Amino acid sequence: MIRRFLSIFEPFILMLLGTVVLASLVPARGQAATIVGYVADVAIFLLFFLHGAKLSRAAIWDGLRNWPLHLAVLGVTFIAFPALGLGLTALPFVDERMATGLLFLTLLPSTVQSSIAFTAIARGNVAAAVCSASFSNLLGIVITPALVALLMRNAGNAGGMSIESIEAIVLQLLVPFLAGHLLRPWIGAWVTRRKAMLTIVDRGSILLVVYGAFGAAVVEGLWSRVSVGDLMLIGLLSCALLVIVLALTLTMARVMRLPREDAIVLLFCGSKKSLASGVPMAGVLFPAAQVGVILLPLMLFHQIQLVACAIIARRYADTADRTAQTADRDAVRA
Repeated sequence: MIRRFLSIFEPFILMLLGTVVLASLVPARGQAATIVGYVADVAIFLLFFLHGAKLSRAAIWDGLRNWPLHLAVLGVTFIAFPALGLGLTALPFVDERMATGLLFLTLLPSTVQSSIAFTAIARGNVAAAVCSASFSNLLGIVITPALVALLMRNAGNAGGMSIESIEAIVLQLLVPFLAGHLLRPWIGAWVTRRKAMLTIVDRGSILLVVYGAFGAAVVEGLWSRVSVGDLMLIGLLSCALLVIVLALTLTMARVMRLPREDAIVLLFCGSKKSLASGVPMAGVLFPAAQVGVILLPLMLFHQIQLVACAIIARRYADTADRTAQTADRDAVRA
């Protein structure tokens, strides 16, 4: 059990924590910060270009056939989560800085890689998970900025969305994604075969943006404004948020009478929030000095969701294995 728990903390999580420590000790300043920002922008552009080239149109059309499941996932991701986020911001002991990050966290799309991986481990419908997670990320490019403009401004938080923010979203996220998808007939197979390259770009862009964001926040006095108590509060609220959403997805699956394989998809795709999408979007939507504070809840929630979902997926897998073994024994006896 201990070995399984430790295996959850893959090298990327340690690299992410190391990047935060590096940005806290040696933040980029002046011209160096400008260079880091330019490099991060290029990495994000390349990231969305490659994701566009990777997503097949066949997967999109196949996924449309299971529309009740996908609508349920999108409903949890972009309706239930934001409603819970607004509830968290209304709590009297959550200050405005933390409320901004918590609300932004709830407006993000689902993850892709971990949702699919946990669905596969739990013996769920992997094809449906690919479609649901891909739809969530594709729509999130448009829906998340719109929700930020609508909910964060109305809630009195920093953010909102100006013309410059819209232009940045379109040019830095949507344009490269569409360009990659349009070029898929020529480069799609080449991109799909190079999983290592995708992983490097995916994780490298996140680390670059995190370093730049936390460095800028540290220069502005981040750690003098955020205490250990604040971090503990964010962690507790993140745990509560995840528990509520997990319970909601399980209840929805029962009400909809989804088969076990599809219920697993709703559980894992509906309960996740994407660090890969959230980090670059925060960099586009918010001033550099605020991004570090805003990303804190997302980074903590990301680790918590990985740990919790890894344990849940393993239990689903153990149950499926026991059921299969029982069926085999019954077949032999018959």
